[in-house]
Amino acid sequence: SQAAKMKLKHNINPVLLQFINFIVLVYSLVTYIPWYILSGSKQAIAKAKQVKARPVNNKPGGAYRSVNSLHCLASVLYPGCDTLDKVFKYAKTKYKDKKLLGTREILKEEDEIQPSGKVFKKVILGKYTWLSYEDVYIKAVNFGNGLAVLGQQPKTNIAIFCETRAEWMIAAQACFMCNYQLVTLYATLGGPAIVHGLNETEVTTIITSKELMQTKLKEIVSQVPLLRHIITVDGKPTTWSEFPKGVIVHTMASVQAMGAKADTGNKQPSRPVPSDIAVIMYTSGSTGIPKGVMISHCNIIAGITGMAERIPNLGEKDIYIGYLPLAHVLELSAELVCLSHGCRIGYSSPQTLADQSSKIKKGSKGDVTTLKPTLMAAVPEIMDRIYKNVMNKVNEMTSFQRNLFILAYNYKMEQISKGYTTPLCDSLIFRKVRMLLGGKIRILLCGGAPLSAATQRFMNICFCCPVGQGYGLTESAGAGTITEVWDYTTGRVGAPLVCCEIKLLNWEEGGYYNTDKPYPRGEILIGGQNVTVGYYKNEARTRKDFTVDENGQRWLHTGDIGEFHHDGCLKIIDRKKDLVKLQAGEYVSLGKVEAALKNLPLVDNICAYASSFHSYVIGFVVPNQKELAELARKKGFKGTWEEICNSPEMEKEVLKVLAEAAMAANLEKFEIPVKIRLSPDPWTPETGLVTDAFKLKRKELTAFYQTDIDRMYGKNVK
Repeated sequence: SQAAKMKLKHNINPVLLQFINFIVLVYSLVTYIPWYILSGSKQAIAKAKQVKARPVNNKPGGAYRSVNSLHCLASVLYPGCDTLDKVFKYAKTKYKDKKLLGTREILKEEDEIQPSGKVFKKVILGKYTWLSYEDVYIKAVNFGNGLAVLGQQPKTNIAIFCETRAEWMIAAQACFMCNYQLVTLYATLGGPAIVHGLNETEVTTIITSKELMQTKLKEIVSQVPLLRHIITVDGKPTTWSEFPKGVIVHTMASVQAMGAKADTGNKQPSRPVPSDIAVIMYTSGSTGIPKGVMISHCNIIAGITGMAERIPNLGEKDIYIGYLPLAHVLELSAELVCLSHGCRIGYSSPQTLADQSSKIKKGSKGDVTTLKPTLMAAVPEIMDRIYKNVMNKVNEMTSFQRNLFILAYNYKMEQISKGYTTPLCDSLIFRKVRMLLGGKIRILLCGGAPLSAATQRFMNICFCCPVGQGYGLTESAGAGTITEVWDYTTGRVGAPLVCCEIKLLNWEEGGYYNTDKPYPRGEILIGGQNVTVGYYKNEARTRKDFTVDENGQRWLHTGDIGEFHHDGCLKIIDRKKDLVKLQAGEYVSLGKVEAALKNLPLVDNICAYASSFHSYVIGFVVPNQKELAELARKKGFKGTWEEICNSPEMEKEVLKVLAEAAMAANLEKFEIPVKIRLSPDPWTPETGLVTDAFKLKRKELTAFYQTDIDRMYGKNVK
């Protein structure tokens, strides 16, 4: 079974193991009946087995809908709240003095010199200080009015280029109220991509931070001729003499002060209608220059309506930790779900998230420890990192501790797969691991890319909470599917949300048909109110990716390949763009190869590559420094990190490990990489080789490693 494959290996004496298994069996029998009566798990097990979505008709390729919205798709969160300004007003009235947005105060900043001579900035942070719903509302109203004083007109574009923080959300709410179209750009986008986004949208005002102004905007501002106002959210920037003439720098506080003084008594503010554009979101895109996705008020509201339905008991007791880029649809949607349900949002960053994070001074507390969130969203890259870190710690334990952890892990895996809980293991064994994320997480939401079954199961077991895997795109306002909390199966993304329907379109070239048995397969098409308006100033691409059927229903062609299981849950099995035909005619799915090898302890990241002019697959690998150094030591290879990575001998050793894992994952012989390049440097969004969600940018990676590709394909492999 799949659970048996994911079990951890131990080295316990067989006789002792028999005795332990007997004790566990007795314990399970004694505790089963009271647990069954008291825990309510009977209902959870029944729910897990229920059909979650059905096709609306019996025709092949018919759309699947959630059983909760078979007759009518949901599109509005609260009656009459059909635009985002109305949603916030409703929430502000309902939760008035409740805490909404929290930020930690910086007590001290220090420079820490590393043994290598590099200087790392470290911070000591204090408690979270909170703004109530009422506070945020007033700040947003004043900011919106202040922007009007600066000349911002309704239905015109305004850009935000800023890290995830409370001011981002305040600025966004101001724009939603005043019907300004918010252009969002990732803080990690490269110069040319930022220039492209700002010039294409013809913005005259940009909202940013002091740091991003100095590090990113300073060098490109002269290439944005229409720019007139730069607003910094975190106080007055240092004077900047090289400013082009005609550009004025304001602080957010000064714009809010202008807005508070402005006489808006006679002027009726221009409120948005549901079809008005709320956000033009530039996707960092794994291919080509970023595209601006136009998302209307009704698109976002439909999307967050669907998402909220999958989070049981969502409300005032919940605390969400916001640290992913707000310019990413996953984070923006998650925060808007929280804001509309009375939850608190505490802000963080990947560098200050945990006690061990890079910016946190040793001995002081990271954000999760201070905030103790109940809800958290993560991209697979972050979950994979947590998984590897914990497993490395387990390997460093004494033999007794390690075997105890492994026994508890394997026991809990068996119980989870049957739908049971393990309160004793949770409190005795996994409590310490759970504390890594604050100890109170009740649901982990994962999106942005596929999560491996091993990592998902690990998070279920060690963090003692369900992992809701979701599937959605910027073009579908982030909504598509999310697994239900009592569905503990792995590798699937759940049933369609109540706001949308999903159908599968035949893809002949890849051999996927919606008549396939046992599961219908094909390209995933998403339909519903959450499907966005299209790409900004890109009619040709909009026509290619979006279609409208005879009933006026709008459909997004995702380019992803999926299959529907008997209970109506979707599984992503391939991607059209990842399919490469080898010289001999075999099709290789690069994503499938990467998924099989990515979770090896030796691999931090991997990109498979294939060419139709050659008969074999090659790969670029970012190795795990600790694991590769240990492998080099075992093989008697001495040298610096760069020398180890550049060594043909070490490439061969790593290839052996990859080949073994590929065989274990049942990859075909032609799918297994034959040659690799070990990269001494990690791939981060800053390098431009991966997106902000850590998805591979294949085009950029290909260009970066072109000389290595030529070398690896230079001569035939014997």
